[in-house]
Amino acid sequence: MGRFVSFLQELSCFVTRCYEVVMNVVHQLAVLYTSNKNAPKIIETSGVHFQTMYEHLGELLTVLLTLDEIVDNHATLKDHWTMYKRLLKSVHHNPSKFGIQDDKLKPFEKLLLKLEGQLLDGLIFQGCIEQRFDSLNGGVSVSKNSTFAEEFAHSIRAIFANVEAKLGEPSEIDQRDKYVGICGLFVLHFQIFRTVDKKFYKSLLDVCKKGFLYAYSLSTIIKTTMNLYMSMQKPMTKTSVKALCRLTELLKAIEHTFYRRSMIVADSVTQITQHLQHQALNSISVAKKRVISDKKYSEQRLDVLSALVLAENTLNGPSTKQRRLIVSLALSVGTQMKTFKDEELLPLQVVMKKLGLISELRERVRAQCDCCFLYWHRAVFPIYLDDVYENAVDAARLHYMFSALRDCVPAMMYSRHLESSEVLLECYDREIMEVLNEHMLDKLCKEIEKDLRLSVHTHLKLDDRNPFRAGMKDLAHFFSLNPIRFFNRFIDLKAYVTHYLDKTFYNLTTVALHDWATYSEMRNLATQRYGLTMTEAHLPSQTLEQGLDVLEIMRNIHVFVSRYLYNLNNQIFIERTSNNKHLNTINIRHIANSIRTHGTGIMNTTVNFTYQFLRKKFYIFSQFMYDEHIKSRLIKDIRLFREVKDQNDHKYPFERAEKFNRGIRKLGVTPEGQSYLDQFRQLISQIGNAMGYVRMIRSGGLHCCSSAIRFVPDLEDIVNFEELVKEEGLSEETQKAARQLDSVLGDLTRNSAEGTEYFKMLVDVFAPEFRSPKNMHLRNFYIIVPPLTLNFVEHSISCKEKLNKKNKSGAAFTDDGFAMGVAYILKLLDQYQEFDSLHWFQSVREKYVKEIRAVAKQQNVQSTGQDEKLLQTMNLTHKRLDVCLQEFELLYFSLSSARIFFRADKTAAEENQEKKEREEESVKTSNGDLSSSFPADPVVKL
Repeated sequence: MGRFVSFLQELSCFVTRCYEVVMNVVHQLAVLYTSNKNAPKIIETSGVHFQTMYEHLGELLTVLLTLDEIVDNHATLKDHWTMYKRLLKSVHHNPSKFGIQDDKLKPFEKLLLKLEGQLLDGLIFQGCIEQRFDSLNGGVSVSKNSTFAEEFAHSIRAIFANVEAKLGEPSEIDQRDKYVGICGLFVLHFQIFRTVDKKFYKSLLDVCKKGFLYAYSLSTIIKTTMNLYMSMQKPMTKTSVKALCRLTELLKAIEHTFYRRSMIVADSVTQITQHLQHQALNSISVAKKRVISDKKYSEQRLDVLSALVLAENTLNGPSTKQRRLIVSLALSVGTQMKTFKDEELLPLQVVMKKLGLISELRERVRAQCDCCFLYWHRAVFPIYLDDVYENAVDAARLHYMFSALRDCVPAMMYSRHLESSEVLLECYDREIMEVLNEHMLDKLCKEIEKDLRLSVHTHLKLDDRNPFRAGMKDLAHFFSLNPIRFFNRFIDLKAYVTHYLDKTFYNLTTVALHDWATYSEMRNLATQRYGLTMTEAHLPSQTLEQGLDVLEIMRNIHVFVSRYLYNLNNQIFIERTSNNKHLNTINIRHIANSIRTHGTGIMNTTVNFTYQFLRKKFYIFSQFMYDEHIKSRLIKDIRLFREVKDQNDHKYPFERAEKFNRGIRKLGVTPEGQSYLDQFRQLISQIGNAMGYVRMIRSGGLHCCSSAIRFVPDLEDIVNFEELVKEEGLSEETQKAARQLDSVLGDLTRNSAEGTEYFKMLVDVFAPEFRSPKNMHLRNFYIIVPPLTLNFVEHSISCKEKLNKKNKSGAAFTDDGFAMGVAYILKLLDQYQEFDSLHWFQSVREKYVKEIRAVAKQQNVQSTGQDEKLLQTMNLTHKRLDVCLQEFELLYFSLSSARIFFRADKTAAEENQEKKEREEESVKTSNGDLSSSFPADPVVKL
């Protein structure tokens, strides 16, 4: 709102300056007619002498009237101004609350009252004409100057006579725009002299009643019609909209024709200008000789002669705006003292008027063909597009309409109600493009696709497509259009539809590979019927060993990670359960085949989908860690470990983890009998499965690239085929093919030698958030890993035991997703050292080794006894302990292997230091020998 008040202050300064200019002009004219002894003679020829000055005064009054009209019709401005004044009253009651001093508030209120009275009450024009034009201290008398009053009225009548004669005529140019200024001059004359010429007043009213009947050009018809509909708040019929849009197109067609012939016009304008200048110079030369022949000397005669010489010298040159103004001023003096005869003066005036018109031809064409008013009538654009779409034969009309829409841009560049005009331009651009997409481009794409499908499936019983009964539109006309320029883009209808069909046909072919022949036929038909150059998909008709498709996994990754189990060593995924007698598996070869089908671009898309999936899972992960029961228990375990670690040789007690695992079941279990810790373990396993899938994607991509490049004999020395072809002087087509081959070989070589570090990317994107102070509750994670591993081992043993049972529901022999998930989360939290400080797996190993030795000792004691049942129990106990120890060892190895992927040997601080050193080294290398004498530039981190 402060910016708005500042704008009003600037506007107030402008209005005040206009007041001063009107006052000065009136005073100068009054002084002229008071001091000049030849005032009656001046009156006779005032239409020639000072008509231009009165016209400019009328233009200034037109500006003030326009400002009043704008403010009066701006309802939003008035509403917001009322709300602002109410807010100011609230500030007045309690200034300290808003941080405003009392002594500054009252001057601000006075400023607002002044602005409101001057600008917002519709009194801008009235304030100008009600100024006190008579000087108070015995200066110039304006209202009592009868000579000035008569001259003023005579000038108004003369200007009106020129305007009225041209209104509605084919030769009308800018006379209509001067009518408002004439009305303003009439009101100013009445306000100063308090006299009214009733006959002239009636003539003014008669012209006002003509408005629309005398519309002299297309621009006036369009503006008048649209503004009348808007002012009267009446809906416009579709027929009227179409007609007005056609007129707009004709208007821009005139402008485009003018610019296409601008070279010819420029030559003609130059010749016409020279001819008119020659005529004017002849007239002035005759008058100058007449002045020279008179031997009577006077200062006034010398001034007249000097003015005529100045006019001659100025006319001998290009007809610029400044030169024409000087000529006009010079003739205002040079035409005094009967220098010109009456029959000579009027032709000179006509010649000068023609010279001004022909010199400003380009500016006048641009002004008359300007369609910036369409910004306020954008509602007609959708109807126009629908009409163009229905009448495809006239598709070329689009160029003219978009040219008209571009005319709105310069006016928007001066907008002041926003921080930047770019905001308004972006909104306008987005609105126009959305309407174009909805009412033409999308409809065109769907119609073309429908036509191609129906044409290909003519053997089926479809809707009636007889053009004599159903009608037919030849949409091919849209594809013969040149690209349409709008803002910083070119709208190519042909390229847009081609891209849509390419994308649609490709995606649908990947879903149903057996339909490749149908879509190939549709591509050929699109080329023949519409001239669309389609891209061949190069998808195989069928694929062996495809397995589950990468595209399907990507779209349903949340289902995949919950239904499949990951094996870290063999890099395979195994289905958890199946209704069939077999389980599906996915390995690197399946992924490579799928990547070969879809292209390597699917890899980055898959990682992006994985990132979105991880975001959702980490939200649940954070909620679990933030739970009061979990958080308090973990804090208690951390405190206990710090108290007893010296007594336990810095090892986390196995009993504490076991107690946590059992105690958490007291918080409740699901209907399936799962505790909160079971669900948390499954969450981590799913996160690990997602990371395992990313690893497999990377391996599959490398496998695919290496398979594609296996025919290249030496990757270190690949010849440049394009250079060889050029040396042999083969055809341009062959050179293009060789260039394409070099590009393909380069991509394959680079992709086979390097692989994108997806793990590092997924660490870098989440690590800052995990390590931020607002997620302090996540830093307790390392202390929950021991009970988690205990829970996992119990689950793993249970799954493996079910393999030997008849009902194999829930059976599994691998689930390395848990180890991957734990390793990934520890890396995100930078807690490898904290977890290693627990020495958890050493504690587990010592506990089970100790129990195994105790059971073995009892077995040795009981081996000599006769209690067979007790001996069997001890054997089962020994076996169970061995299995538990083995499972913990397998988990330890899997976790250690998974940590390698995330560089467990480096902490976050060490990695940052290493990265910094590497960047500094690269900067030194790039600087060469100068690095020893000049400091390296700082590394900018984006």
